[in-house]
Amino acid sequence: MSATEQDAADAAAWYGARLGWPATPGPGGPGSGPGSGPGRPHLATGVRFDVLEVPAAAGDEVLGRLPGPAAGPVVRHGARMRLLVAPGGAEELPGLLDWLEWGGVSLDLVALGRGGSMPAPALPGAARGPGEPFWVRPPLARRGGEGDGDRPVPLPALAGPPGCPGHPGPARAWGTGGGAPDLVRLVAALATACHRVRLFPPPGRRTARNRQAWAFS
Repeated sequence: MSATEQDAADAAAWYGARLGWPATPGPGGPGSGPGSGPGRPHLATGVRFDVLEVPAAAGDEVLGRLPGPAAGPVVRHGARMRLLVAPGGAEELPGLLDWLEWGGVSLDLVALGRGGSMPAPALPGAARGPGEPFWVRPPLARRGGEGDGDRPVPLPALAGPPGCPGHPGPARAWGTGGGAPDLVRLVAALATACHRVRLFPPPGRRTARNRQAWAFS
């Protein structure tokens, strides 16, 4: 077994043993062929967690407003950010956006649920190669603090704000009272940030958009 294959096997074993997350071998890396071995393992979505994926600039804005693990575990992969939420969150997203009056607005907010997968991030604290996904907020926290530890970080879930169809009851605040962070509030914050980034893109994206406009002029 090569070092790359061993690293992939170790990562899959860690996610399975520590978190109970199903992991499968990913495709080989760029230029790989038969016999090259598996690439980075992939974590199944829709089993132990779903994913809300947004532009990294929007994710950074939301994380800047949320203390500690209030947004749940978060992964950065290139120009995208993936926020892990409770299973079923992906199916709820369209209805929540409609209820929050974001329905029909192009937000670049993508949900991954049952049947999907995402590349497994480098293990918390481990070295990573260029372009590899990594944990911005790890899935395990120390008791009484942040970072890798032995306590799973709660996944944002529906807490039932008043008036939300099918989900009666009071909404929880961001990670307060010991409960999971509220999915509705997280989606509202993400939608607002995604819309702002779309209207006022960061300098790098704005330059690329201008070049594209000139190319077709």
